[in-house]
Amino acid sequence: MKPMPNPAADSIPTRQSLLARMKDWSDQKSWQDFFNTYWRLIYGVALHAGLNRSEAEEVVQETVLSVAKKIREFKNDPALGSFKSWLMVITRRRIADQFRQRPPRAEGPAPRPDETARTATIERMADPASLQLDHIWEEQWEQNLLRVALENIKNRVSPKQFLLFHEQVLKEAPAPKVAKKYGLNLAQVYMARYRVSRLLKKELRRLREKTP
Repeated sequence: MKPMPNPAADSIPTRQSLLARMKDWSDQKSWQDFFNTYWRLIYGVALHAGLNRSEAEEVVQETVLSVAKKIREFKNDPALGSFKSWLMVITRRRIADQFRQRPPRAEGPAPRPDETARTATIERMADPASLQLDHIWEEQWEQNLLRVALENIKNRVSPKQFLLFHEQVLKEAPAPKVAKKYGLNLAQVYMARYRVSRLLKKELRRLREKTP
């Protein structure tokens, strides 16, 4: 699956305003923003749950359709649960649907003694309640938040600064090695990392504060 074109750095709206506008099904821009922001999260969780790529893509599409059908029922009320939890419940159900749609396994020889404790994936995960995805969801949520934050700040710094940050932080290359690779002094390398890291922390804080 190919991601849709990313919006400009500051154009991803706050989640509250986005969810409010998504209740208008004709607002294609808001639905595009929602898809751009969350499809990787849903896709990644589906893969970690044990689905293949094709099935994970189906989960993305079916989850978005389910959100469209139910978005008018969602209320941003802490007493009723967060959007994060609401989206996880929908995603879990769509993942379970994919396991149910798999053809039944052909009967084979009796399992060895060391296999008796391992239930077949399909049997173990056919019931939505049996999908223990909380840890996976939390991990993927944070990774997705980081991706969105990086996309938002990428155009706020020069390509050179972002490259130096990427080399040091995301690829974990030592600063002296990065400086030598690009013919720069250490001060330039460290300053690029500092500036982009500071912007990234602010953007992550903003996204967390504005996600219902």
